[in-house]
Amino acid sequence: MKTSLSKNLLWAPFAFLAIRWGLYPLSFSSSDFREHSFLAVKPEEIRTSTAYLTCLYIHITFGGIALLTGWSQFIKPWRRSHLSIHRFIGYINVISVLIGSIMGFIISFFSNGGTITALGFGLLGVLWFRSNLNAFLNIKQGKIKEHEKWMMRTYALTFSAATFRVYNPIFLANGFDYVLVEQINSWICWVPNAIVIELFIRSRRSGKERKPMVKSEQKDELLGRQ
Repeated sequence: MKTSLSKNLLWAPFAFLAIRWGLYPLSFSSSDFREHSFLAVKPEEIRTSTAYLTCLYIHITFGGIALLTGWSQFIKPWRRSHLSIHRFIGYINVISVLIGSIMGFIISFFSNGGTITALGFGLLGVLWFRSNLNAFLNIKQGKIKEHEKWMMRTYALTFSAATFRVYNPIFLANGFDYVLVEQINSWICWVPNAIVIELFIRSRRSGKERKPMVKSEQKDELLGRQ
């Protein structure tokens, strides 16, 4: 009971952020998104470029879909009882990340903050694409456990869309220059996520390896008493 409650308490803010920022692209359809702060500081030729704005909107739209659809996939009881829906949402997620990562990589070259920001967002796009591809290839090969691990890694990178928007106002409220915030955030919005999920995956692996060892030790102890 306590374990279930603690899990729900952890999932609640996670799910809230995923839904809150997954719906973020809707704000662009209701206003002139060229007036948004990250666009306002860009050169005029980029702010008015149809090609750039198209790539940007495709990126945030499919990134939002990936953020909205991905989090529920990790709830095991729901996944097991709704396997066909899980697969359908999975395909949507894979396609969304595929498109979002490619568009993200393209627009990274026009990031505020120059080379530092471009490298941060560019590398994020490459890793996001690669982990998503690995997840897809593993499930096609029937490697469910490996697929699950790569989907976790993929969603940790997808969730950078939420962490980016959590960190941004914190830095700005503390007087950081906007361009400097972009440079910092282009890395910390996803690197800590990647580290945390990797530690989580490794801890689960070591925990599973330890269980048979503990059972074996208990068995040896019982045999020793007889």
